[in-house]
Amino acid sequence: MSRNGKVLVAMSGGIDSTVAALMLHNQGYEVVGITMKTWDYAHSGGGKKETGCCNLDSFNDARQAAVDHGFPHYVLDIREEFGDFVINNFVEEYIAGRTPNPCVLCNTHIKWAALLKRANALNCDYISTGHYVKVREENSRFVLSKAKDLTKDQSYVLWGLGQDCLSRSIYPLGGYLKTEVRQMAFDMGYKELSKKAESYEICFVPDNDYRGFLKRQIPTLEAEVEGGDFVLTNGKVVGKHRGYPFYTIGQRKGLDIALGRPIFVTKIIPETNTVVLGDADELQQGSMLVGGINMVKYDAIPDGMEATTKIRYKDPGMDSRLSVEADMVRVDFSHMVSGIAPGQSAVFYEGDDVIGGGIIRSGF
Repeated sequence: MSRNGKVLVAMSGGIDSTVAALMLHNQGYEVVGITMKTWDYAHSGGGKKETGCCNLDSFNDARQAAVDHGFPHYVLDIREEFGDFVINNFVEEYIAGRTPNPCVLCNTHIKWAALLKRANALNCDYISTGHYVKVREENSRFVLSKAKDLTKDQSYVLWGLGQDCLSRSIYPLGGYLKTEVRQMAFDMGYKELSKKAESYEICFVPDNDYRGFLKRQIPTLEAEVEGGDFVLTNGKVVGKHRGYPFYTIGQRKGLDIALGRPIFVTKIIPETNTVVLGDADELQQGSMLVGGINMVKYDAIPDGMEATTKIRYKDPGMDSRLSVEADMVRVDFSHMVSGIAPGQSAVFYEGDDVIGGGIIRSGF
């Protein structure tokens, strides 16, 4: 019988989840490892092998760590539920002219739900991953906050986790720097793992070519959308594009159009297959509406609450004021911000704590 309880640890085979599992094992938890297969890249028609969390080597690395330390390990195939939900949403968002964030969707609706379901089946008290975040209980709520290593902090991609998940989650790496985690892996005898490179790709687009992925998912797409207009903000047509789903807000490279000055995608209009171009200052906006809100630190947002709001993963955040409008939150920034992209996540912070987050609906 474990002195700390039984914990189901999601093990990708990478350094972070492996060290997290071994830390918990050494702390006296009864550890059960589980590796989730989310996607078979060969089915998408891509030319590269599977990478990241979905390749056989990663599965074997996770299993070997479990065998080395005498705790069970399972492989869980969730490709069907992942594909139906995450892939369909990914494609639908681009078709709607928005820029999706599939990792947030997967974490919120697929991986943690799968972890909780299997944890219950295996009589586990807790679930754990190798994410760089912290969780604590405060005022009868479980609060997600930034990790010690701000360069690795992943609170932005976990804003959608509900209290049911957070109340049972353990994140052993939240109080460590990445360099410290690498040293721990080395000290534990995993010298090769301690030097293992990290993957920043979307797991089902390992070649980073989302346009090619869309074309493979919808073979008729390119023919249906090619030849739309590039227009300036004043409506002047300045060229033809390859199809609105193949562009994102803020994009500058790959436009294949020369106007004698730097030009950016400022708006996408799917109804007319139009891509609006403008100067950098036309990307600047002072407000936005955010929907699909999930509250973390509080039950609700007080009208006029001050917060730091991030609109992308590497965004340092901007001072802002939050107000509730129907089922959405209006965010008014203290200064103009660039590249507000509908479909991306907006996360509200109070210091290091996540107040809550949602999906950007529009900027203005």
